[in-house]
Amino acid sequence: MSLAADLSYEFRPANPVQRALQALVASRPGAWVFARTLPHLDSLVLRLSGGRHTVPGLLAGLPVVQVTTTGRRSGLPRRTHLIGIPYGDTLALLGTNFGQHDTPAWVHNLEADPRAVVAYRGAQVDVVARPADEEEAEQVLRRSEELYVGYRRYQSRLGHRRLRVFVLERAAG
Repeated sequence: MSLAADLSYEFRPANPVQRALQALVASRPGAWVFARTLPHLDSLVLRLSGGRHTVPGLLAGLPVVQVTTTGRRSGLPRRTHLIGIPYGDTLALLGTNFGQHDTPAWVHNLEADPRAVVAYRGAQVDVVARPADEEEAEQVLRRSEELYVGYRRYQSRLGHRRLRVFVLERAAG
């Protein structure tokens, strides 16, 4: 069985209002605002909904997984809400950080320790994140652009930094 299926993770077609909100979030000002506010809003909505809903899921029709990594400096669990990209029988993660110039902390955490836990609506799976090779990264990027227009826009704003793409594999045992 696939990781996405085990989590009951799927993309549904966005309605016109959700597509409009996706376009707003993908814009430079929208991305700037959401990069700074969404983690706090998402934590609140997840807590109030018992882990069933997120802000992007409710407003923009974008399913969001909770990825728990180990902080590379602190050694403490660090939770991040990300859009998982269905890729083959698993999920992939893109380190776009809403097109901001800084590489997201979760990327550095996975590079230091690739073990993580991925959760979606109460289901969770232990995974190991490995960097995608060049061909895989290209496939994941193409797939991501089909699912959410923001990814194409974010990539164009990354500037000097390299976009990291991770493929999630089930942890052994």
